[in-house]
Amino acid sequence: MTGLRTARIGVDIGGTFTDLVLHDEARGITHTGKRLTTPEAPSRAIIEGIARLLSETGTRADQIGAIVHGTTLVTNTVLERTGARVGLIATDGLTDQIEMGRETRYDTDNLFQPAVPVIVPRDLRRGVIERILADGTVHTPLDVAMLEAQLRSLVDSGVEALAIAFMNAYRNPEHELRAKTIVERLFPDLPVTLSSAVAPEIREYERTNTACVNAYVQPRVQGYLDRLTQELAAMGFSGDLSIMLSSGGVTTIEEAKAFPVRLIESGPAAGAIAAAYIARKIGEDHLISFDMGGTTAKMCLIENATPHVKHDFEAGRLERFKQGSGLPLKVAVVDMIEISGGGGSIAAVDKLGLMKVGPRSASSVPGPVAYGRGGTEPTVTDADLLLGYLNPEFFLGGEMALRLDDVRNAIAGRLAEPLGIPGVDAAAGIQGIVNESMAAATRMHLAEKGKDPRDYTMLAFGGAGPVHAYGLARLLGVRRLVVPMGAGVISAFGFLVAAPAVNDSRGYFERLERVDWGHVSGLYGEMEARARAMFAAMGAGADDVRIEYAADMRYSGQGFEITVPLPGDCIEGGRTDAVREAFQTRYRERFNRSVDNIPVEAVNWRLTASLPVQDISLAHSVSNEPAERAARDVTFPGHGPVRARVYNRYALPPGTRIAGPAVFEERESSFIIGPEAVAEVDAHANLVVTIDYADATHGG
Repeated sequence: MTGLRTARIGVDIGGTFTDLVLHDEARGITHTGKRLTTPEAPSRAIIEGIARLLSETGTRADQIGAIVHGTTLVTNTVLERTGARVGLIATDGLTDQIEMGRETRYDTDNLFQPAVPVIVPRDLRRGVIERILADGTVHTPLDVAMLEAQLRSLVDSGVEALAIAFMNAYRNPEHELRAKTIVERLFPDLPVTLSSAVAPEIREYERTNTACVNAYVQPRVQGYLDRLTQELAAMGFSGDLSIMLSSGGVTTIEEAKAFPVRLIESGPAAGAIAAAYIARKIGEDHLISFDMGGTTAKMCLIENATPHVKHDFEAGRLERFKQGSGLPLKVAVVDMIEISGGGGSIAAVDKLGLMKVGPRSASSVPGPVAYGRGGTEPTVTDADLLLGYLNPEFFLGGEMALRLDDVRNAIAGRLAEPLGIPGVDAAAGIQGIVNESMAAATRMHLAEKGKDPRDYTMLAFGGAGPVHAYGLARLLGVRRLVVPMGAGVISAFGFLVAAPAVNDSRGYFERLERVDWGHVSGLYGEMEARARAMFAAMGAGADDVRIEYAADMRYSGQGFEITVPLPGDCIEGGRTDAVREAFQTRYRERFNRSVDNIPVEAVNWRLTASLPVQDISLAHSVSNEPAERAARDVTFPGHGPVRARVYNRYALPPGTRIAGPAVFEERESSFIIGPEAVAEVDAHANLVVTIDYADATHGG
């Protein structure tokens, strides 16, 4: 096998740690790695992490067939406002739409609410005379002379990227395409984003905003991906580098450079895809994916082994939980909630003398006090250490010794003494606050979908997820909890089980009874041809491609729509009744009612194309080391300090059954169960936990 490129690597850059998984099916190897993220140069942690994986597995760089990567670069660029200087060309008279927005207030109780900052300031927006009508016909031709003059004006103003968004371009992109040709002739080095290419859907404000954000992040993403490609080539890698999309699919470097806005939730999506994969393996139809890392916690519902995907996302909110305070984008993203509760979330006493946890985070620099890298403010990880959840001698498999005395002093000085309570109570308070915050957000997320958390199994992963999973499950009343092997790097594992995919859409608004099915078939044909061309370039065969159809639909008079899966024969046969019935069925599932005498409208037509998922496993050969380690005291909610047995997870064979209280340690994470729980190792090396609430003080 020496000359074959059989190894694949998944890389997830988080706010605190960069996680890696190497899998080589031919040699039967699955190996994990974890390094502190290097925010000043994100690719450094990737290169160093890959080099170590290769060394530990005896793999050469030329044996790597593929590297799949997810990045928070797009999100961070928008949040930190560190993108390019962008110019906007819009239809004359409509240049202020991104500032006018929806003309609604996101905080009705705040008379002094700050305005949502726009990506393109007014002095860099230019109007051009042209007009395309809603049916796609040209009303006013494009004024080429005016366009050229406005372009020169923007370039003289120092723009580094350009967004073009003409009215109704989603219906007919003719003027935008012509404008792009002119830009390329006059300024060939200026990156250009067309709204009709990045978001060919109805709603002018969102489409324009998406184009502007894409242009805003494009130069930085292109530079990062070019540098990463060069650094990987320098170490001998000659395989395929792919990027995770926000929708959970995988795309090529070229597509990622062209449409970087589609990567805005790239990293978090990988965890949900991994959870869906594991759900299929263990036969769970209803799963709550709980991913808690160093900076944030993410929750996602997995139904029928599939995460829900939505087609709207709001980036860079001024107020994290207030809709309308950010930048609305028309991109496909895995539907999840994100909470500012991670291992690095900082705890402090506020002016009212109350303890708060987050949203500030110690991240990887300086990190929690326990890391000994300069952090002075106690964090969730520090509290976990003081409560006995973490082993100071076995963090990252013993590579990073945690400083328990420093943590004890920091919690005492900054929290316990001001509050007048013992240090262990302050640590328990930190854990209680973060667990309650996550539980409240999860309940709300499920309630919005008409779901009850007690009907679900929870899958916990991420570096801090297994540490907090038991406490969170009790608060939610969840009775079954699953922690996979390698839980601390499961998001990186998700990159390896994600299918290469294309999510495409076309806007065509019409009542169902008036739909031109020939036109719809043409739209789907165009989307399918584009997807198949991309897959062919990746070496996939035509028979490998799976095509799924959907449409955004609503009752006439409604302001928003729901996405409805459609059978392929509905499109080709123009079966209006079947499409309406598909809408009615989905509407009843969502709202528990439907209406028979109101016309139905189709707004957008969607196509998802994907390739098969590779079947891999994180199961391992059982270690010959002793299974049991030195017991220690662990403080459990509702029980106080309890003597818990500690186990080396790698030494537990399938079928092992252990009653709590117990701690399970592996290199990237620790998992804790209380007295009323029983854990069993299944055939896939997952720890499957059953919680009995009969004698519990919480839950159920």
